[in-house]
Amino acid sequence: MKTDEMLRAGFVGLGAMGAPMARRLDAAGRLAAVWNRTPGRLDAFVREHAVLKCDSPAAVARAAPVVITCVSADGDLVEVVDQLLPALGKDGVVIDCSTVSLDTARAAAARVQAAGAGFLDAPVSGGVEGARRGTLAMMVGGDQMLLERVRPLLSCMAARIEHMGPVGSGQATKAVNQIMAAGINQAVTEALAFAEAHVLPLDKVIDVVSGGAAGNWFLAHRGRTMIDGEFAAGFKVALHHKDLEICRRMAASLGVALPVVEMTLVHYRRLMQAGYGDEDISALFREKHALFERGAREQADKTRSR
Repeated sequence: MKTDEMLRAGFVGLGAMGAPMARRLDAAGRLAAVWNRTPGRLDAFVREHAVLKCDSPAAVARAAPVVITCVSADGDLVEVVDQLLPALGKDGVVIDCSTVSLDTARAAAARVQAAGAGFLDAPVSGGVEGARRGTLAMMVGGDQMLLERVRPLLSCMAARIEHMGPVGSGQATKAVNQIMAAGINQAVTEALAFAEAHVLPLDKVIDVVSGGAAGNWFLAHRGRTMIDGEFAAGFKVALHHKDLEICRRMAASLGVALPVVEMTLVHYRRLMQAGYGDEDISALFREKHALFERGAREQADKTRSR
């Protein structure tokens, strides 16, 4: 496998995260071929980029020594890996940037390695904005020497690339990230709904709090849009729900329940049932706003009944 600056990759999965990641590779002259399960997304991508349009994951593997995958769920990854296997060269590499369970990452690695190729689990954090700007944080599990061989490719998409340990360690680290994201989402949306209920100037609240100990990325990047009722997807509710189910299973295997995760799963289910599953996770503000509205109505009813 090439190890110089001319190393190129194929990309499988052109969704909300995958497409901008692939664009970063193409801008650096490192994207050789692409495939996506939904033909419309694939056609739209190749109209904009002079890369090989493939009719299968196997065709991507035949076109490039490295295949980067970014799909939505465990079953999708298993399906893609099964299709890649016959076409993987002895020196090929599969780098999975999806968020899947630790067990699925290990199973995929075992199948790829049995075919003589290498595997890295490399989930990312930073949202659609980070994917577009190439500022993602990437958590990598697998052989460190293999990581160094493909680092020039990953550096096109991520500003921070950290080796976390053997295969599965990237996914375990991503689970940590997703648990924290749930807690931050809960805290920020609840606090801003609390501020709204006290008729505070929310723009000023966001400014002053962002400059103090409670300041965080989510407040800075989602605070104003959520108070304006705008929830364009950066990270979809349905996808975070899927990830938190993985976290819950991982914790359960250790005999532990995660209260923040459990609460967030309940809230996300309500949002999904109400038709908001494709909105950004900041749509949790809808739930918190409604909570305070219900509380105010109940207080008003109690006052009138006295």
